[in-house]
Amino acid sequence: MSLCCSNHSIKIITETCPMCGISCKDVENKTLCHQVRFPENYELSSEKYYFCPSKECTVGYFSSTGHIIPKQRLRTYQEINDDKLCYCFDINADQYLSALHANNSDAVKSFVIQKTKSGDCACDIKNPSGQCCLAKFKILERLGAR
Repeated sequence: MSLCCSNHSIKIITETCPMCGISCKDVENKTLCHQVRFPENYELSSEKYYFCPSKECTVGYFSSTGHIIPKQRLRTYQEINDDKLCYCFDINADQYLSALHANNSDAVKSFVIQKTKSGDCACDIKNPSGQCCLAKFKILERLGAR
């Protein structure tokens, strides 16, 4: 698997979103710099930031010192609103759920797994959470089975 999706030993730190109150994971500085639009990305401090994954929340990233970057200032703002599942290969949740219902999901998921294993993904900069999407495929599979 590519480095961004491997199980390398990076300790994930969580913090509570100041707006919606859900638990949010920290992001690497390179994720933040690639996701935040100019000029905010130019002005970012080196403090630790966290991504709020809640679609309903207006907070994109926040720091423990109170700095907030709204989702509207992110390059992936529209993709977040459109329930993007895989940012690297442009697959949204509705597309994958449709593939599940049409019994064609294995081909879609296999494509993403194969590309990830060959190092062709860039989850660490394309996904606003900085994390691999493969776990989200499993979540949708459980939801689609209902």
